[in-house]
Amino acid sequence: MPLALIAFAMVATFMTLVMTKRLSALLALMLIPTLFALAAGFHAGLGEMMLDGIRSLAPTGVMLLFAILYFGIMMDAGLFDPLIRAIVGLVHGDPVRIALGTVALCLIVSLDGDGTTAYMICIAALLPLYRHLQMDRRVLACLLIMSSAVMNIAPWGGPTVRAATALHVDARDVFVPLIPAMVATAAWTFFAAWRLGLGERRRLAAMTPEPDREIIEEIVAEEAGGDLSLKRPKLFWANLALTCTLLALLITGAIPLVPLFMLAFALAAMINYPQLDMQRARIAAHAGNAMGTASLVFAAGVFTGILSGTKMVDAMAATVLQMIPPWLGPYMAGIVALVSIPFTVLISNDAFYFGMLPVLSQTGGIYGIAPVEMARASLVGQQIHLLSPLVASTYLLVGQSGIDLGDHQRFTWKWALGACGIFMLTGFITGVFPLRG
Repeated sequence: MPLALIAFAMVATFMTLVMTKRLSALLALMLIPTLFALAAGFHAGLGEMMLDGIRSLAPTGVMLLFAILYFGIMMDAGLFDPLIRAIVGLVHGDPVRIALGTVALCLIVSLDGDGTTAYMICIAALLPLYRHLQMDRRVLACLLIMSSAVMNIAPWGGPTVRAATALHVDARDVFVPLIPAMVATAAWTFFAAWRLGLGERRRLAAMTPEPDREIIEEIVAEEAGGDLSLKRPKLFWANLALTCTLLALLITGAIPLVPLFMLAFALAAMINYPQLDMQRARIAAHAGNAMGTASLVFAAGVFTGILSGTKMVDAMAATVLQMIPPWLGPYMAGIVALVSIPFTVLISNDAFYFGMLPVLSQTGGIYGIAPVEMARASLVGQQIHLLSPLVASTYLLVGQSGIDLGDHQRFTWKWALGACGIFMLTGFITGVFPLRG
């Protein structure tokens, strides 16, 4: 129990310091777990725990590094300029339409199940519009992360496969009955976009007169245009083919992510900027974003390494299991759904699905709740999971959007919690997991 209390206190301290802006996420990820581990007496082997965590996230950090460089090259070359112009033409400078368009675009782009790629493409297309309309960029980050969370339930997204593997059930049997819940949650995300868009419309109307559509188009086109000497309009189809090939290989898993993005970046740089000095200039131009995001991922490795190496994760899971009285056994599906909300934020997906879920499922089995139903219920928390400080792609999102992680979490919490509630309520109504066994 003391170890569990230390673990909960550590996570609470981290979240408080980050959300109140008393400490940056980069520093908090490294300092807070180290201090708590030392205070708990884990002096021996602490360095190796950190290294284990860093090793586990190293592929993700390297992948994000080269993904940012790749999409940076594509933005410089003008691949996304037609998309930006098309979006500007559709939304007419209206914040409500922009917010709704943000959700629609991200839901489509997130079909590959990879939040990193979705964020890069959507931010490239939408951030110039948000910036020049003076819309709150927290709205952009909120809607992107909620849209990505909806599509993250797809079997190739990760959580569904983890739940199915942990309970030895078929991923298709877990996923297909959840489609109505996904649709309902997507509708909630559009509702959130509508509400946030209305708020932005009122705020901007009070600040300045209604912007002229032609002026907006010119400003956004200028922003998207950037340095015209870098544009490669004659290579548009080559760049599009390269990007589509990258996405296809990403979806099929034919090539591991790290070498895939490394090779894609190398080809993009060579095709668009064959001169060595221009390649160096493009790398330098995007190095800040790339290294800033990668450093956060490696810092998160310190956090997760200590959390796992000290067995704090196990202690937290055991404490929760001990707190569930026997009379609640018939309601285990609902309990799993509720427990998944905080625990997929506090600990990694692997720790929750492979550590906690099998034990909870065994308890539910006593009361006639099938493992596949428990697996579906455990996915409720995925609608808020991407707000976790342990999710690497979230640092990419806030970094590219130019906002603070704490601001993003405070702004998005209530909408993400609402998404969890809609997903869970729809699951109960449709019977994909029972309210009572």
